[in-house]
Amino acid sequence: MTGVGRRSFLRGALVGAGAAAVTGMTVTADAATSNSVPFHGIHQAGIDTPPQRQAVFASFDVIAADKGELKDLLQTLTDRARLLTAGGALPPLGITAPPADSGVLGPDMPGDDLTVTVGVGASLFDDRYGLKDRKPAKLTAMKTFPNDTLDDSQCHGDLSLQLCATDTDTVLHALRDIARHTRGGMQLRWRVDGFQSPPRPSGTQRNLMGFKDGIVKPVPADFDKLVWVGKGNGEPSWVEGGSYQVLRQIRMLVEFWDRVDVSEQENMFGRRRDSGAPLDGNSETDVPNYPADPTGTAIPLTSHIRVANPRTAETASSQFLRRGYNYDRGTDSVGDLDMGLLFCGYQQDIARQFEAVQTRLADEPLVDYIRPVGGGYFFALPGVRDSGDHFGRSLLA
Repeated sequence: MTGVGRRSFLRGALVGAGAAAVTGMTVTADAATSNSVPFHGIHQAGIDTPPQRQAVFASFDVIAADKGELKDLLQTLTDRARLLTAGGALPPLGITAPPADSGVLGPDMPGDDLTVTVGVGASLFDDRYGLKDRKPAKLTAMKTFPNDTLDDSQCHGDLSLQLCATDTDTVLHALRDIARHTRGGMQLRWRVDGFQSPPRPSGTQRNLMGFKDGIVKPVPADFDKLVWVGKGNGEPSWVEGGSYQVLRQIRMLVEFWDRVDVSEQENMFGRRRDSGAPLDGNSETDVPNYPADPTGTAIPLTSHIRVANPRTAETASSQFLRRGYNYDRGTDSVGDLDMGLLFCGYQQDIARQFEAVQTRLADEPLVDYIRPVGGGYFFALPGVRDSGDHFGRSLLA
């Protein structure tokens, strides 16, 4: 598609979205369905929103021809996200026009707790759009760590899209809608569909190794120093309210893992498989007492929880907000099960937080049973504050 064609397509999509906003009764707070997550705010929804059951994580290469087309793309993304998250009925576009919607969710879209979270990768700040001097200060391409076996086709990207909702058809509907209206502006690079397992029997979800995942997380009172990016620290002013996003596709070699003795599995994690309790505790919320166990008699010094979070004053600032989802891709080319964890983390500083933790985890015992194969670093944009705002408006100003 030529540059003119792409821009015409994006502008056409934007006009269609605007028409829906005027006549569809779906994009204002008053018209939003009762199970809608508010779209407008200082921060994007989908970061500190309680994780919904289903998710799609996708990365795109932006193919907009110039800065004007990039603005059209982000405006269109905003309008579609605002409409989709609100829910409601879409108006017909006329008997000679294509249908306004795929119809996957029926004639009246549910809000279904849908969130749409948009991030930008370091590669967007090359020479194409004149944004080099506006790159977030701590945004780089994702590093390769020891024990990674990364597939470049499953890594990086100009733009990330996180879609989360209660039901699978809702996130797939949103992905189709956004792909339809942004064709010519961005091209899918990689995608992972994820799901949250129900608590069994209670508490935190389990990963596909059978252990509870994401028990420890920062409290909301600490988000301003651990999750949200503010002014200063060498950051351009436009980033305020955003957050650095780390995505990692971590394949689990479950056929081998399932042959490992449970006690050995527990020593690798540092937690009981049945309850999620640390090996020196009784429930998943118990705090491990490392000072009372200096030689690792109860919780091995090499265990995942002990290495990842030593719970010292020096490592407190490396905590981040996790939002992990299980995934299942069927079987690979040799017939092995292809499943694992889509790790998603939000933080204020990737080097200080995720990379510090990942460096500590190098060569942990679990590396024999997991294989990081893809992912990327992105900056989740500040929130869309009102109906006159759009994703990236302060970036492009």
